[in-house]
Amino acid sequence: MEGRQQQPQQRGELLPPGPAAPAAAGSERRPEEEEEGKDVAGGGALGRPLGPTPSQSRFQVDLVAEGAGRPAEEPRKAGGDGGAAGKGSEEAKGRFRVNFVDPSAGDESPGEPGGGSSEGGNVSFQNGGDTVLSEGSLHSGGHHHYYYDTHTNTYYLRTFGHNTMDAVPRIDHYRHTAADLGEKLIRPSLAELHDELDKEPFEDGYANGEEGTPAGEAAATYTPDSKGVVKFGWIKGVLVRCMLNIWGVMLFIRLSWIVGQAGIGLSVVVIGMATVVTTITGLSTSAIATNGFVRGGGAYYLISRSLGPEFGGAIGLIFAFANAVAVAMYVVGFAETVVELLKENGTLMVDEMNDIRIIGAITVVILLGISVAGMEWEAKAQIVLLVILVLAIGDFVIGTFIPLDSKKPKGFFGYKAEIFMENFGPDFRHEETFFSVFAIFFPAATGILAGANISGDLADPQSAIPKGTLLAILITTLVYAGIAVSVGSCVVRDATGNVNNTIVTELTNCTTAACKLNYDFSSCQTGCQYGLMNNFQVMSMVSGFAPLISAGIFSATLSSALASLVSAPKIFQALCKDNIYPAFQMFAKGYGKNNEPLRGYLLTFLIALGFILIAELNVIAPIISNFFLASYALINFSVFHASLAKSPGWRPAFKYYNMWISLVGAILCCIVMFVINWWAALLTYVIVLGLYIYVTYKKPDVNWGSSTQALTYLNALQHSIRLSGVEDHVKNFRPQCLIMTGAPNARPALLHLVHAFTKNVGLMICGHVHMGPRRQAMKELSTDLAKYQRWLIKNKMKAFYAPVHAEDLRDGGQYLMQAAGLGRMRPNTLVVGFKKDWRQGDMRDVETYINLFHDAFDVQYGVVVIRLKEGLDISHLQGQEELLSSQEKSPCAKDVIVKVDYSKKSETDTSIAFAPSSSERTPTLHKEEDEDGKTPTQPLLKKDSKSPSSPLNLADQRLLDASTQFQKKQGKSNIDVWWLFDDGGLTLLIPYLITTKKKWKDCKIRVFIGGKINRIDHDRRAMATLLSKFRIDFSDIMVLGDINTKPKKENIAAFEEMIEPFRLHEDDKEQEVADKMKEDEPWRITDNELELYKTKTYRQIRLNELLKEHSSTANIIVMSLPVARKGAVSSALYMAWLEALSKDLPPILLVRGNHQSVLTFYS
Repeated sequence: MEGRQQQPQQRGELLPPGPAAPAAAGSERRPEEEEEGKDVAGGGALGRPLGPTPSQSRFQVDLVAEGAGRPAEEPRKAGGDGGAAGKGSEEAKGRFRVNFVDPSAGDESPGEPGGGSSEGGNVSFQNGGDTVLSEGSLHSGGHHHYYYDTHTNTYYLRTFGHNTMDAVPRIDHYRHTAADLGEKLIRPSLAELHDELDKEPFEDGYANGEEGTPAGEAAATYTPDSKGVVKFGWIKGVLVRCMLNIWGVMLFIRLSWIVGQAGIGLSVVVIGMATVVTTITGLSTSAIATNGFVRGGGAYYLISRSLGPEFGGAIGLIFAFANAVAVAMYVVGFAETVVELLKENGTLMVDEMNDIRIIGAITVVILLGISVAGMEWEAKAQIVLLVILVLAIGDFVIGTFIPLDSKKPKGFFGYKAEIFMENFGPDFRHEETFFSVFAIFFPAATGILAGANISGDLADPQSAIPKGTLLAILITTLVYAGIAVSVGSCVVRDATGNVNNTIVTELTNCTTAACKLNYDFSSCQTGCQYGLMNNFQVMSMVSGFAPLISAGIFSATLSSALASLVSAPKIFQALCKDNIYPAFQMFAKGYGKNNEPLRGYLLTFLIALGFILIAELNVIAPIISNFFLASYALINFSVFHASLAKSPGWRPAFKYYNMWISLVGAILCCIVMFVINWWAALLTYVIVLGLYIYVTYKKPDVNWGSSTQALTYLNALQHSIRLSGVEDHVKNFRPQCLIMTGAPNARPALLHLVHAFTKNVGLMICGHVHMGPRRQAMKELSTDLAKYQRWLIKNKMKAFYAPVHAEDLRDGGQYLMQAAGLGRMRPNTLVVGFKKDWRQGDMRDVETYINLFHDAFDVQYGVVVIRLKEGLDISHLQGQEELLSSQEKSPCAKDVIVKVDYSKKSETDTSIAFAPSSSERTPTLHKEEDEDGKTPTQPLLKKDSKSPSSPLNLADQRLLDASTQFQKKQGKSNIDVWWLFDDGGLTLLIPYLITTKKKWKDCKIRVFIGGKINRIDHDRRAMATLLSKFRIDFSDIMVLGDINTKPKKENIAAFEEMIEPFRLHEDDKEQEVADKMKEDEPWRITDNELELYKTKTYRQIRLNELLKEHSSTANIIVMSLPVARKGAVSSALYMAWLEALSKDLPPILLVRGNHQSVLTFYS
């Protein structure tokens, strides 16, 4: 009974409340279900079978008993007949409870008592049943029943005035499988709403034969855990981080020097230019971050999901590395400041360089400790550092208003118009230029991605990233500009620091501001220690309390180091999770509630420590800046690209962006890279390009709906439409082939041979006609489409797979010939395999097969029939794919055991095999390998898992060998072209195209034509002239004067013996009997027909003799296909002609174009 009860728990039908419900349930019940005592809570009422479905989102209404307050399920346990259900519902008196089934639960939890006293009944929603639930409850695992008032919570289920299986729109249907914010629910599939109801429940327990979807299974195993997860708001998570990262050492140590060199005016321009680049990038980041849910991985996540894994993988790696090295850069900046202080006090430990290493190493260990302690600790440390930084800036600002006499000799006079005027213009010294000063300042503006880099730890990344990043850029820019202006208005460029330089007598010819303020610093022509130009510690000197500026420097460096130390592992972890670089897979593992990348922290620590010990940061700094700029450029480009692709999925909530401004931003980033350091820019480009090529080559199996995909589609669409407006021209003719392959992996030889002349030249469509019950076939169509298209791509086949469902093969072929393709990219040639077993099979199949040729000629198609004497179809060799791949790829072949199924008759060798239902056909593939990898003499056969292995029979082994022959390089051999009839030139074009491919380039074309004995030389010269005009190389031309000679008697006898079973022999029968027989079996050969086409019959037999004589050693033979008049030549006779013509020969292509020129000698 447990299984029976579980069914309604997972099925989601709604019963109308009230006493009518049981009547419906009871009356509609089917007798066989009553006998089995099945529990048909709602399935019977709707006439549907019960059983678990993949849709865990359905609601189920349990009737609630008035007095006892227990579900109607309880009374039903006693017996399975309709009466029990009726009794339960009478007690219910119109109450019902809606249960949302928890997909994460494996076993059924019995419904909790529902408090029957409440007036409106009870509704229990389990695990995220309604949008009313709090975010916290969505995270909870296990079962929780939430009781609500019936009316408010079931009202929307019954809005339409009747109960329906259709689900109303809700967010849980659109979640990813393992969503962080609640369960994924699955809406009813179209099949469940639309398909006919089954008379019997399917054996597998799924309604309508549906299988559990992977998403459903994944949802069942995944339960997010909300306890202890730390998530940040926009201020703590983004604003604080970005401000700390942007305000670096530059603010305190270099900004005053930049003002000295460039002057106030150009300093503001430098700051403005840097801000333009960062603001555009900030806007682009905001646009991408608000275009859907953002997970962890920051810049890498944004770029990879927008532009795809190639750019994402390249940038992710260098961005993570840049952040790791940036840790070293900031820590060394901190250590240098500490060593300066030690030097002033004369307390150096060893010497300057080694002290920097020692202090740097100790600092990075402490920072690692803070990071590993968890994001919460790290965030607290950032707040403390921000407070110190803001106090230091305040300290400087206050200091500017307190001019002390003691500071005047050092160049600080307070706000003076004279100083402002003097410092407004530039005064570049020591070969500095505007761009070199800009290059020194720009790294101070980077750091805008510090908030985005921890996107996974933000409570609401979509609103936090735009607000925090843009506000941080605004505040930091104003502070930079403000300090530049104030320091330029207070401090002169040069000062001696000597109190004795005061001017006592007033000079009349003062040119400098210092002179006007009674100080003579003219001795500074030779060099001074103070002033904007010479003293990096100007801000300390100006400030009210100098030690606070030192604290500010420590705070700025350590906060930036800490932010980078956290960003690098998070980005690297996201990169590793996506498995773009399989070698780094081990770093994907996270620990603890917050999924902390401890291994990544350790790696970052080791990289940082390595660079600290090198301590040569002047070389590293420009490379790091360029790495950051490369990622900024790509973020900007992502927005431009996504807007250009016009993908319907590109709908950012943040509207203040423009695709062209983003493009300008990307170009600016690239220019700035060269301005900062040209060789570092080139190095960055080379690294990004190298990684891009590597990831493109590896083709990671991911699909993120990138804008690259969208743009590819858009380009294809636009070009297809443009192509449709152009008339076809003979010079541009290409064989565009519709190959009737059935399942593409069933006939590899057919596929590879056609691919030899269509690859990079023309269209190739693999047609597959599904027959049999329509409903089953429709399901197979959708699964096969994805499966075989993947198979074609994996096997590097430039082809499309086109399955159709039809009553028979001929209908399917007609559908494909009429509808396959798009615009000008439509097939013009039908390719089929030769029907090898036509004599043993049903002749109606032969009739259908031959009619395909007639249909193709009717729609102006060319026809190609390909025959291999071993056959083409290897679908009965189950496991053929493993065998082929092992023979091709492994240097030491291994024992591959192929299970051959002899129980069913193998499929016919027609190119278009009837595809049986998947349950019959799809075998489990067996592959067993020897550990030692010894080369076996022969692959082994496995008929049954218990029986001992036996060798593959000889015919099957030959068939397998033949099926791979066109994948190998063809040696120096011939392609023999028997161009007997002019079909427009297709018979000649195909072999020419084959010889242009690398595998076939050593083969020579020999041309055979028919002619008269007395003018062989003339015919040969005429053909040679024609071929040279067509510019087709040939090694030889042979004119056959003896085509019309009568064939050998034994061959004629063999032909007559072959057709004997298919003859009508109407002369030996009464007229009526013969007519009736011909009507029932139109494929039969009449005596009259045989006599009429005797010459043509002899020609086919004679040609076979000549082919054996001249072309038995050719690699392939291409020959004109004989044409049979529709309605005049019976199918059996035509099939016999093809058999007689092509038997016992190397691979042969019988080709007939549509008699329109496909070759031209005009330019």
